[in-house]
Amino acid sequence: MAYTIAQVRALTPIRESVEKRASLPDLRDVFLCHAWDDRGGAAKELHDQLESLGVSVWFSEKDVLLGSPLLREIDKGLVKSRVGIVLVTPALLRRIEGSGIAEKELSTLLARDLLVPIVHGTTYEALRDVSPLLGSRTGLNTSEDTMPNVAAKLAELVALGDNRASQPQTA
Repeated sequence: MAYTIAQVRALTPIRESVEKRASLPDLRDVFLCHAWDDRGGAAKELHDQLESLGVSVWFSEKDVLLGSPLLREIDKGLVKSRVGIVLVTPALLRRIEGSGIAEKELSTLLARDLLVPIVHGTTYEALRDVSPLLGSRTGLNTSEDTMPNVAAKLAELVALGDNRASQPQTA
C-alpha cells in the first residue's frame, strides 16, 4: 500500500491513538459518520469495503434497531469506536449546514484526535467553506484514490491496534 508523505504525517497521530485504544473492551474499529442521503450509496459502499477487509464498522443502518433512541445509539457507537471516519459528500455538506444528526456526530468526532475525513464527490475547498475545522484535517480523497484503496488504507490504520498489519510505506 503506497501512502503519500502527507498521508503518513497526517495519519501517524491517529494511528498512535488507535493503538492506545486497542486495549479497551468491546470496541468497533471505526464509526462511519455520513449523510442520511448517502446511506444506500457511497456510505454503504465504504462500509461494505471495510467489512470485507475485516474492519468492524459502526454503521447506523445496521446498528440502530427499530424503536431504539437514535441519538443515544449514536452516542454509544461513538464511545465504542477506535476511530471516526467522516464521509464528506455534497449531501453531508448540506447536512452540516442544516445542523442535523451528522453535524452532532461531527462535533463529537472533532473533539477527539481520532478522525479521518474521506472526501468523495466534492473537494476540500468546499469542505473548508462549511467546516474549517474538519477541512483542516488531512484525510483521504476518492478523486485521488479508488474507494477500495481508501478502504484498504483505513483497514491498515485500524489493524495496527490489533497487530494485524505492518507500518505504512511512503510513496
